Amino acid sequence: MGGVWAPKPSPGPHKMRECIPVCIILRERLKYALTGKECMQICMERCVKVDGKVRTDHNFPAGFMDVVEIDKSSDRFRLMYDTKGRFVLHRINRDESLFKLCRIQKIYITGNKIPVAVTHDGRTIRYPDPEAKANDTIKVDVSTGKMSDILKFELGATVMLSRGRNTGRVGTLMHIERHDGSFSICSIKDAKGHVFATRLQNVFVIGSASAAKPLVSLPKGNGIKKTIMEERAEAEAAGRL
Repeated sequence: MGGVWAPKPSPGPHKMRECIPVCIILRERLKYALTGKECMQICMERCVKVDGKVRTDHNFPAGFMDVVEIDKSSDRFRLMYDTKGRFVLHRINRDESLFKLCRIQKIYITGNKIPVAVTHDGRTIRYPDPEAKANDTIKVDVSTGKMSDILKFELGATVMLSRGRNTGRVGTLMHIERHDGSFSICSIKDAKGHVFATRLQNVFVIGSASAAKPLVSLPKGNGIKKTIMEERAEAEAAGRL
């Protein structure tokens, strides 16, 4: 980015440290604008949708699993992480842009005896399916906000890490080590057979144990982290070095 001025994300559904403002997407990633002023104009012309809603705030925070749509250019992206923990705009088709996955952070009963599920992107879903529990992932229809499928947090599920050192890695949940009063630890094995561990709250289920593949398509690399030697060999083969 040029200059010392960086846009601060507005208060919104994602934490400040876990989101990216819409103007960064437009200016730095998609190159649709050259300046912040142009980003503002694009947003004020109601060109940008996040999760099916037009967002006119150019600093609106878009976060993990959000669907960003620009109808004028027929662009649809899902915000995911690469294996280095950076946000990546993963291009998706129309069918996939109709839903998103939300991790249930907690479920509680309100003062009026209404059960409510709170998701990682700040949604409160009233009267959730009684089968849904904290740490599970639900499939949410972007247009209505209603939940449909439940991906249970269980051994054998396909998971993606949304925080920590292994952010963006995808694998199969192998083992859960419970530590009451402290952080529970999960062991995950990726498609190459590498096993790594992380805290339970960093784990985001993207495919059920019974399904062969995850519900959402994955960005380039399929969430498999390469060693620096593998990266170098690949760059040499491609002629980048």
